[in-house]
Amino acid sequence: MRIALIGYGKMGRSIEQLALAAGHGISHRIHSGNAGQVAALEHCDVAIEFTQPDAALRNFESILSQGIPLVTGTTGWHESMDQVSGLVERYEGSFFHASNFSIGVHLCLAANEYLASIMSKHKQYKCLLEEWHHTAKKDAPSGTAITFAERLIKTHAEYNRWELQTPCEIELQAPTLAVKAYREGGIPGTHRITYTSEIDQISLEHKAHSREGFARGALAAAEWLVDKESGIYTMQDLLKP
Repeated sequence: MRIALIGYGKMGRSIEQLALAAGHGISHRIHSGNAGQVAALEHCDVAIEFTQPDAALRNFESILSQGIPLVTGTTGWHESMDQVSGLVERYEGSFFHASNFSIGVHLCLAANEYLASIMSKHKQYKCLLEEWHHTAKKDAPSGTAITFAERLIKTHAEYNRWELQTPCEIELQAPTLAVKAYREGGIPGTHRITYTSEIDQISLEHKAHSREGFARGALAAAEWLVDKESGIYTMQDLLKP
């Protein structure tokens, strides 16, 4: 499989290392210095895109219009999902998106939904969602934190919306779920859901030790997507039994 890497930062290099070790080839390495090459991606089977929210939609259209299956881990563009759906339909493309490609995160998301469903019966517990990332991450809260929040709200009867707060603010009360984002050092990504009552505290946390888990998941998505029919896919499709 020949892979075009759109975004050749730390994540792109991690994916490259794993891809080469698995016997794949890298057809393109696109970065800020040669970004125009996205419009002419020859001799590649799939593109993996990790860039910035302000470049994402432009990249999506360029890649899909060339008939190339696309995997993206860029976040901060999901308010434009209707526009992306239109692009996939227009070009009959294959599009795989995830706010987080870590298998562990998706196991934690499933546990989060289950925990939320049982905790909703115990109103003495107040819920808080927190996330930590490196200082170079521009969007806040993270796409993964938003996914945690949305899936919690689906199954917790006491919450129906979420709101980003500054770290020093006093947490909001139900039905609004408080979400706090911290940007510190080189943290790859930590997400924590905490239920607190007057007498005890329950926490569910996923902590990434490095970017390798994200890179492995993105490569697995590309391997899976390359021969799929036109459509929009997520990690839930990849991880189906």
